Amino acid sequence: MSVQFLTYLFVGLTFSLYIGIAIWSRAGTTKEFYVAGGGVPPLLNGMATAADWMSAASFLSMAGIIAFMGRDGMVYLMGWTGGYVLLALLLAPYLRKFGEFTVPDFVGERYYSSAARVVAVVCLIFVSFTYVAGQMRGVGIVFSQFLNIDITYGVMVGMGVVFIYAVLGGMKGITYTQVAQYCVLIFAFLVPAIFISIMMTGNPVPQLGFGSALSDGSGMYLLDKLDHVLVDLGFAEYTAGQKSTIDVFAITAALMVGTAGLPHVIVRFFTVPKVSDARLSAGYALVFIALLYTTAPAVAAFARANFVSEIHNSQYTEVPEWFQSWEDVGLLAWSDKNGDGVIQYGPGNAFSPAKPQFVEGRGAHGERLLANGATSSVNEVYVDRDIMVLANPEIARLPNWVIALVAAGGLAAALSTAAGLLLVISTSVSHDLMRKTFMPSITDKQELLYARCAAAVAIVIAGLFGIFPPAFVAQVVAFAFGLAAASFFPAILMGIFYKRMNREGAIAGMVSGLTFTFLYIVWFKFVSPETNSADHWLFGISPEGIGTVGMVLNFAVAFTVARFTAPPPDHVQDLVDDIRIPTGARVAHKH
Repeated sequence: MSVQFLTYLFVGLTFSLYIGIAIWSRAGTTKEFYVAGGGVPPLLNGMATAADWMSAASFLSMAGIIAFMGRDGMVYLMGWTGGYVLLALLLAPYLRKFGEFTVPDFVGERYYSSAARVVAVVCLIFVSFTYVAGQMRGVGIVFSQFLNIDITYGVMVGMGVVFIYAVLGGMKGITYTQVAQYCVLIFAFLVPAIFISIMMTGNPVPQLGFGSALSDGSGMYLLDKLDHVLVDLGFAEYTAGQKSTIDVFAITAALMVGTAGLPHVIVRFFTVPKVSDARLSAGYALVFIALLYTTAPAVAAFARANFVSEIHNSQYTEVPEWFQSWEDVGLLAWSDKNGDGVIQYGPGNAFSPAKPQFVEGRGAHGERLLANGATSSVNEVYVDRDIMVLANPEIARLPNWVIALVAAGGLAAALSTAAGLLLVISTSVSHDLMRKTFMPSITDKQELLYARCAAAVAIVIAGLFGIFPPAFVAQVVAFAFGLAAASFFPAILMGIFYKRMNREGAIAGMVSGLTFTFLYIVWFKFVSPETNSADHWLFGISPEGIGTVGMVLNFAVAFTVARFTAPPPDHVQDLVDDIRIPTGARVAHKH
């Protein structure tokens, strides 16, 4: 059976499963819509959390970015994994004990201020829409390549599916859908990794194959061979780092604290019955996440090695079908600079824009013609980093059913996180802005209606981000983590562990951290991209890592303002004690 038929089959079956689960578990109350009724078992919540957290960036783009950045790409692995540990230890149990619906809810109550709640909602919307842009781009990539559907229409189909189970089922529907999506995405990620590891090294465990000798009789280890091949082509060694130490530290720290401050992940811990279950489900989630994250470096190395061996010095007229199929959707391209009909792959991008624009007609060798010219780089190949995981099974010539399975897994990863993000946006609008701030007299039924309407509007906006994406998936998501690091994390951490922090300090910190980080990213990525280099960065820190500086600024401004303003009222300080001190210990202390 063809790849396209199998992809339609797998995607159709998984989409039917997701929609069926949403109908079965549809929400009837605001508590079910916001936190799934607070009765999700820890094991299932761990799987749902893993699916929520392992987005299109984790499934599609992380291995791709490691494949091209080499050792420097490991900042994404270290930051996201370390951040999850930080979340599990420092925030999840305490926020579950607080026991409300949303992160802005905690900020509003802890800082006894509607203004703080509104600022938190604004921060949440900034972070969530930045993050959801990456997910919708991932949906578009999968649809355009494997289902022969234009990216625009592919995003619309994805929007429709998310609309059904997010708007109908709310958190209850999303939770049980994400359990199914985790099973799909982890199976889809591991199966091709195991196959390719066996083919290249003879070792069925990708994590071990990554460090094994190749089975081609050369006796060379995979990473040694990759280093030699890339150096011969003019690239830096795959295992050598190019980024400065300060930038590596800043990006890793921003991703860590950004993970711990992501509202759509935090809200998952409001769905379990009790505080101990929040910590337990965090542990389960870490195990489920580790299955993918320990495999990603191996997938990255396999993909880069296979890609180079398949295309470099190949006649364009003899390239495999996968090359031209990815070229047709604009995510892979070739420019014959010397007119010899041979593909030359080397350092530097062949084309200046993130995605080359094609014109009608074909070149002398059958290649797609480009509306924009090539740069002076010796490289003739443009490759979008986000395709590496999806193209890897095709490059390795795995069976068609494996290729189709990876497509279904990529959609599961993108849609699961998109649904979680859209839900926190809708609940913040309906619960924090409507119910708690501007329209406190609305009924439970009206609030649920507003939540569904807000989710529908958010899905439309998210779709526009998917149709007009600003950058690579992993880069866009990295910006979201930076914004979360600079805004939410300090406010939540100080709200739990520092009783003296007041509303004035928290609001000033969130506004200053978010504003600084947002403007820095916009300047270097959109306003003045030609200055986006270490020579112009503040302290040598890239836009991906600037959230760490924004976080420090947030803490500094918050502590300074709090020092010169009135302390929180007694009932708020009692709330902090209640969150932090176990009930039994508090009773004993009183006696």
